[in-house]
Amino acid sequence: MVAVPTLSTGRRYVQATFDELGEPLREVTFVVVDLETTGGSPAASAVTEIGAVKVRGGEVLGEFQTLVNPRVGIPPFIAVLTGITDAMVAAAPAIDSALPAFLEFAHGSVLVAHNAPFDLGFLRANCQPLNLSWPAFRHVDTAVLARRVLTRDESPNCKLATLARVFRSGTEPCHRALADARATVDVLHGLLERVGNLGVQSLDELQTFTHQVSDAQRRKRYLAEPLPHAPGCYVFRDGQGRALYIGKSKDLRSRVRNYFVSSETRSRMREMVGLAERVDAVVCAHALEAEVRELRLIAEHKPRYNRRSKFPERAIYLKLTVEPFPRLSMVREVQADGATYLGPFSSRATAELAMTAVHDAVPLRQCTTRLSVRRTSPACVLAEIRRCGAPCQHRESVRDYARHAAAFATAVDGDPAAVVTPLLARIAALSRAQRYEDAATARNRLATFLRSCIRVQRLYGLTRVPQLVAARRSGCGGWELSVIRYGRLVAAGVAPVGAAPRPYIDALVATAESIVRGPGPTPCATAAETECLLRWLDPPETRIVEVEGTWASPAGSAARMRNWLAEAESGRDPDPFTDRRRLRVDSRPARASA
Repeated sequence: MVAVPTLSTGRRYVQATFDELGEPLREVTFVVVDLETTGGSPAASAVTEIGAVKVRGGEVLGEFQTLVNPRVGIPPFIAVLTGITDAMVAAAPAIDSALPAFLEFAHGSVLVAHNAPFDLGFLRANCQPLNLSWPAFRHVDTAVLARRVLTRDESPNCKLATLARVFRSGTEPCHRALADARATVDVLHGLLERVGNLGVQSLDELQTFTHQVSDAQRRKRYLAEPLPHAPGCYVFRDGQGRALYIGKSKDLRSRVRNYFVSSETRSRMREMVGLAERVDAVVCAHALEAEVRELRLIAEHKPRYNRRSKFPERAIYLKLTVEPFPRLSMVREVQADGATYLGPFSSRATAELAMTAVHDAVPLRQCTTRLSVRRTSPACVLAEIRRCGAPCQHRESVRDYARHAAAFATAVDGDPAAVVTPLLARIAALSRAQRYEDAATARNRLATFLRSCIRVQRLYGLTRVPQLVAARRSGCGGWELSVIRYGRLVAAGVAPVGAAPRPYIDALVATAESIVRGPGPTPCATAAETECLLRWLDPPETRIVEVEGTWASPAGSAARMRNWLAEAESGRDPDPFTDRRRLRVDSRPARASA
């Protein structure tokens, strides 16, 4: 039963449907695992035995047990504790054979362990040197579950031996892997019986119970009930109707329900759920429309708990000004002035890197004053070191200087060779002179410039198309339809299974949003929206129905430099002064006593 607050009684109980219960515990396949090791740290110890029991619905489906040759001596204390000696493991398989066999045994199941970080930590750590990918196992820790269920009067502690006595296990733990796993199975079943009486019937509810989801999260699960099982956007709102968080999903009800279970671990989301009073849904035709509408809603409402796409108006462009002696300028607004724009850039620092790359390769002036074709102005230091042709002194004519401006415009619209070739030569010269730090700086500037050129050329390719109609097979056998004009999604729909799609396409085109093309690389939508459309159009399963105009990329575009860009990115070391990732604190200084 799900409790729903009402004005009259304060609480109304509604019978949940089976699709809302999640995966029932009786249908979950659990693999209860236990390890014996030579020590307590995966970095300095090795596994000596693996034992596991596979159960479902209270029935044992299979067992797995193997000794493991640690290829190091077993300490005497461990040998006395477990009874496993060097002679016993001498002929046993090594971990490189035992671990893949266990992973195959546990495939598709939920792992259970008593003090799971220990056992799963050893398994995960041993996957890395064997080049094995650790599957995304969901897991249950019986020690944590016991702390949530049992009182101190029932069990003085949560050790496996103590819990085995509490639940009258048929197997006594003896520090052997299979025996301990069998005892953990009995403990697991005893704990599931306890939590079942508390209303925990599904795996999601069990993990919610285990991870101590706040009461505020659990109580507000009813907010997902009115939402449909359909693609679209959801908006969490507070008591005053303000948008707190906006997201998208292929299944609105299932996605919103995840905010009230243990799979949601972000602290800011838990805080948001505590403030939310209702969830509004915007049903969409398919996933692409949901993704686009999410971007538009976030940009419009700027929710407090969204981090990305909130301020598209803060994007920065590099503009080649329209004047007799053009220069590069950083602007936030694209105007219909005939200028060449490169961008958008997410930050001023990134735009400065691209601008510096251009200035290193092309002698565009860097002064900010407007130069006259009749009067001269004092030359700056760049003219003295021959980094600028000094148009301010009329040492370069308007026609001669126009070649530099044309080199940048060509790099943005087509072939970036005028910028790339000089910079590659500079990087090679710096490397030969063993000035590796300077070479890396030049490489990073060039990589930033190339990424921006590839992006803007992809954007221009689609935003110059007056109309494009595309279709993709939906999961149920119908067709997902999209109408795109100048890089903006103007209509979305679905053709049902078995129906001819052409009438639906004609209806969509006839009722699509009418727009007028603006200036710049993103004339009618944000760059993020147009890139969503490009990602949807790229896969081979998307079929182009009709195109007005030409959708193409320049033959010598910046995309031909992708291989160099990939190599540059693979050899790039993070800058410790620009790396914004949070550092993990291993230890804290002791507090000084008075």
